[in-house]
Amino acid sequence: MTDRATAGEMIAIRQLAHGRAGDKGNRLNISVIAFDRQHFDHLKTHVTEELCGQAFAFSPPSGITRYVLPNLAAMNFVLEDVLDGGVNVNLRLDRHGKTLSYALLDMLIPAPPGWGDRDQHGR
Repeated sequence: MTDRATAGEMIAIRQLAHGRAGDKGNRLNISVIAFDRQHFDHLKTHVTEELCGQAFAFSPPSGITRYVLPNLAAMNFVLEDVLDGGVNVNLRLDRHGKTLSYALLDMLIPAPPGWGDRDQHGR
């Protein structure tokens, strides 16, 4: 997959945003932060609780809440009961969920308008 897309093409969220993830007990927290504020509304439209649920179909959360933080051009997703009981009781390699943001960032969404018109420097 390249960073260039044509109209109607799908791109990975990671092409428009980066993420941070962590835990609190059995709760996973994922922030999706736009690289460029101009893409925030597009991300907000397409990166939904439903899409987040699809990203975690391998370990379905009992609930997902999305918090929109427009002043930061970011969203925060809180996933309930997704860490197999939490750090002290699960056998996962990444017990804190630090790398789980990539499950969401790798999901595909429609490219924003004009995305395929960028040059090799992203302009």
